[in-house]
Amino acid sequence: MFTGLIEEVGVLRGVSSGGEMMVLNIGASLIMSDLKIGDSVSVNGVCLTATSIGEHSFTVDVMPQTYRNSNLKELRSGSKMNLERAMAAGGRFGGHIVQGHVEGTGEIRSVKRDQNAVVFEITPDKNSLFKYIIPKGSITIDGISLTVVNTTSSAFTVSIIPHTLGETVLNHKRPGDSINIECDVLGKYVDHLLHYRGAGTEEEESSSRISHDFLAANGFV
Repeated sequence: MFTGLIEEVGVLRGVSSGGEMMVLNIGASLIMSDLKIGDSVSVNGVCLTATSIGEHSFTVDVMPQTYRNSNLKELRSGSKMNLERAMAAGGRFGGHIVQGHVEGTGEIRSVKRDQNAVVFEITPDKNSLFKYIIPKGSITIDGISLTVVNTTSSAFTVSIIPHTLGETVLNHKRPGDSINIECDVLGKYVDHLLHYRGAGTEEEESSSRISHDFLAANGFV
């Protein structure tokens, strides 16, 4: 699990690919201090496993499912990427729950300055993601924990402070570029519970189903 607080920006030193698989060699410094083979690393918001460790770099494998659902396939040698190690059990939880399970990509529609902030307008590639994207809700963009400012029928906006802009790959993003999107896991669980139709008996399904009447009776709405 991650928090969405980027530790450093790494650089892709090399990439080998075949079909829909990739092996990335990533140059880094800060996260290398205690990184071990088998550790999880968020790379532009994608949870990947370190498969080898060098003096100032590590490698990760990208499987077809990840290749298809993220923008990692667009990376080239020299590309910059957001890096975060898995959250330590005793660490501060400064962001929100981030799994590194990217659900799709989005296209940056516009980048506009708003006094000391920069507002990114983003269009997701899947309309199905919109049910999890709500104003003031949490969202992960290229591994960065952010708060949704507003939504329309086709896009949403996030506001970036100067520190976040300067310390992440968003500083290099422009309109037309793609970003990885991971929606808030809590919203996905609620949606699943509300619409679950499992293989249990009709009685079990009826007793476990959450309805609007149930929520109202228990003071949730």
